[in-house]
Amino acid sequence: MRVLVVEDEQLLADAVATGLRREAMAVDVVYDGAAALERIGVNDYDVVVLDRDLPVVHGDDVCRKIVELGMPTRVLMLTASGDVSDRVEGLEIGADDYLPKPFAFSELIARVRALGRRTSVPLPPVLERAGIKLDPNRREVFRDGHEVQLAPKEFAVLEVLMRSEGAVVSAEQLLEKAWDENTDPFTNVVRVTVMTLRRKLGEPPVIVTVPGSGYRI
Repeated sequence: MRVLVVEDEQLLADAVATGLRREAMAVDVVYDGAAALERIGVNDYDVVVLDRDLPVVHGDDVCRKIVELGMPTRVLMLTASGDVSDRVEGLEIGADDYLPKPFAFSELIARVRALGRRTSVPLPPVLERAGIKLDPNRREVFRDGHEVQLAPKEFAVLEVLMRSEGAVVSAEQLLEKAWDENTDPFTNVVRVTVMTLRRKLGEPPVIVTVPGSGYRI
């Protein structure tokens, strides 16, 4: 899952991003509304964690732009105000969910994951395919009933492949969904991660390489 965190309090923004990355999400961070508009114009995000009171361009205007563009991106709006009227206004602007500050990080994680599941084709909370069971909330993976210990990026790659439901996923798409924008696009990190993931999942191999196209399960 790829997430954009937009928050002008830099310590909070960086802390949120670090926590989300520990949950095997690819996270980009910006600190004002103008930078947010620039990022959403270039990258495809599953969820935007959006502070409402942003400098340069207000969070409301960023949210309106996402809705105006008809993007499938889901918006979790953050605000220091806990007033019901503010929450209602934020939802009416186009936010998919609303979380007042201060918040419990566990709740933020749960809300981001819930929004990420609201795809055009709804998927169950626990993904199962080819003898693999993946639970994004618990960050657990089982192969034929046996637990498999994965590093965060390995988990992220497997989740993207599982969510594709048998469709081919290119290396570029994996790079976009499982790594952030600071990753070198010419790196071989995807190939190396897939090789390690195959080894950990065991025999027979479930990740198939489609020459010239990518990978699928």
